[in-house]
Amino acid sequence: MPQSAKLSRPFFNRSVHGVAPDLIGATFLVDGVGGLIVEVEAYHHTDPAAHSYRGPTARNAVMFGPPGHLYVYRSYGIHWCVNVVCEAENSASAVLIRALQPTEGLAAMRRRRGLDDERLLCSGPGRVCQALGITHAHNGLALDRPPFAFYARATKPEIAAGPRIGITKAIEVPWRYGLKGSRFLSKRFPDAG
Repeated sequence: MPQSAKLSRPFFNRSVHGVAPDLIGATFLVDGVGGLIVEVEAYHHTDPAAHSYRGPTARNAVMFGPPGHLYVYRSYGIHWCVNVVCEAENSASAVLIRALQPTEGLAAMRRRRGLDDERLLCSGPGRVCQALGITHAHNGLALDRPPFAFYARATKPEIAAGPRIGITKAIEVPWRYGLKGSRFLSKRFPDAG
């Protein structure tokens, strides 16, 4: 279990562009299952790729609430994806957790994912949610209360940045961050590992 300080809601009450890279190397657990965050993407409310860009809806309402809560949505009607809401209330910005390096509860992750390959357990946002058992039932919950635990990173890692992936709008902005050289990324960064 991590020995670092727990991250609380005030940590997320900052610019999404500060929070996103600061999450690389932090630990995210759901009921004790999870690992090190190795890849994230930032979505600012002024960004046409953000779910909040066109204003509040029933689906994205959590993004318009207070920071430090989870926004969980289904992608393409198939996979759950988990985001942490950032900035002051009503700013509607969030960080998508794209990949983890599994460290805790690997047996549960393997059972949920139906595979043994540690590298594939959490290398993609849908895989993260399946491995950690995250569903729409977690949408809107505060991330500093059970079943969640976020722990600050112990040291500042070397971070790669590049364009986001899996979207069709604002694809040129370098708002995808990852642990440089990690084998657990969903996709390598160009020229960065």
